[in-house]
Amino acid sequence: MVLFIVASLASVASADSFSPHPRAPWLRAELAFEARVLVDAPIVVGQGPHGLRRIVPITGGTVSGPRLQGKVLPGGADWQVVRASDDVLEIEAKYTLETHDGVRIMVTNRGLRRGPKDVIDRLARGESVDPSLYYFRTTAQFEAPSDGPYAWLNQSIFVGVAERQADAAIIRFYEVK
Repeated sequence: MVLFIVASLASVASADSFSPHPRAPWLRAELAFEARVLVDAPIVVGQGPHGLRRIVPITGGTVSGPRLQGKVLPGGADWQVVRASDDVLEIEAKYTLETHDGVRIMVTNRGLRRGPKDVIDRLARGESVDPSLYYFRTTAQFEAPSDGPYAWLNQSIFVGVAERQADAAIIRFYEVK
């Protein structure tokens, strides 16, 4: 009996593991909210052993969407490095949201942005660029009060699809289900 179960599991694992189109029907993502994070000009720290370091101050913003509404409080920042090896931008942003009903939520958002040199150069100049021309994805961790209406943010993984504008980063946060 055990041998039959092991053989059956092996054939299922084999079929799923090596399928050219693996399926994950239980994996889906739903838009939770969008944050428009207003930013100031980057503060260039300089070239380090890992690449060009800079800090982008967060000055405020708005939050809207099906599950969360409010604002981005000023005072956070996005710590960045443009990697020397491949010019990919690594970000780690830390900031605070305040919901429409006064609840404060801490955000740590890490990600990568990459694209063709001419597109990245246009972004650096503050030009408007179609976000489909570059890759900008993040993963966010939220810290909301455990006993409040936003505790659900503490209990899931969120993927951000981001775009850069001259004075803001717009991030659409999707809860992975």
